[in-house]
Amino acid sequence: MEKAGENDNKDILVSISCITYNHGKYLRDALEGFLMQKCDFKYEILIHDDASTDDTAEIIREYEARFPDIIRPVIQKENQYSRGVRNISGVFNFPRARGKYIAMCEGDDFWTDPEKLSIQAGYMEEHPECAMTLHSAKIMRLDGAWHENDVIRPYESDRLIPPEAVISKRANYPTVSLMIRTEYAKQLPEYYFRCPVGDIPLHLYMASRGTVYYFDRMMSVYRAGSEGSWSNDIESGESSEKWRAHLEAMKELYKAFDMETSGSFHDAACEAFNRESFLVSLKLDDLSVLTKRENKKFKAELPAMQRRLLLLKYYCPFLWKLLRILYYNLFTFS
Repeated sequence: MEKAGENDNKDILVSISCITYNHGKYLRDALEGFLMQKCDFKYEILIHDDASTDDTAEIIREYEARFPDIIRPVIQKENQYSRGVRNISGVFNFPRARGKYIAMCEGDDFWTDPEKLSIQAGYMEEHPECAMTLHSAKIMRLDGAWHENDVIRPYESDRLIPPEAVISKRANYPTVSLMIRTEYAKQLPEYYFRCPVGDIPLHLYMASRGTVYYFDRMMSVYRAGSEGSWSNDIESGESSEKWRAHLEAMKELYKAFDMETSGSFHDAACEAFNRESFLVSLKLDDLSVLTKRENKKFKAELPAMQRRLLLLKYYCPFLWKLLRILYYNLFTFS
């Protein structure tokens, strides 16, 4: 087995793409997860720091000094996100990847399985038609808490995922789990760069280029709600405006994808947008969408308890408010 520090610049099979912004509290976990990988091939670590204001850049330089032949950082002096660059990986990391495959992990997430790269790259080597692989992940809260059901597990067994199921999926795919074919990552369409959420157009494009395979194995951790994450950003501030802007951007994404693929996945793209519209409506407290016939499938996809509570809130708002007051008093003052 080759160790990370023994890599030269030839015959790299996997490029690890890591983007960071104020991830100083978490970055060592990510880097150690990269460096513990046990594999019989060479890999590199591409890090892009978007002008962090904490000690992220210092930690990157520390690890670069220890592993200069494997860690290749770009440390920005000016924040690129604030300049309108939304998909940092595609702009700054994918073009410089020298590996045949790209494994993704943001600086606040981390890998837990030393065989992760070997498993995913091994499968893709055996299946040249495969454009992307992914796996399940645990969720860690900001306070470090773990809960038994805090997982991202879109499927319950290893499987090939039909392209239509990738395009219109009920569950999220953990970005920290993705491995994609570099050839395709360097040919990303314009809609990828226009969309504010980089992982969704990436899923769409990979599904249109080849097969997608899922490993039902927990090999990484997604840290929920950390600074710099899109989900945390959209939940803060003027969330209503942000959700509406998000929905409009998603509408343009699916339209562009439909045109790019000449309507080959039209039904799946329409369903994906309709689901997104339904979920955003719930975020905006427009619960009337629960009663519409065309949303029956999406309503059924909600967890049973959430569905019941939302229906109660819609049909019996007074009772809903009363229950909220009782719940608050019980658990705050008891």
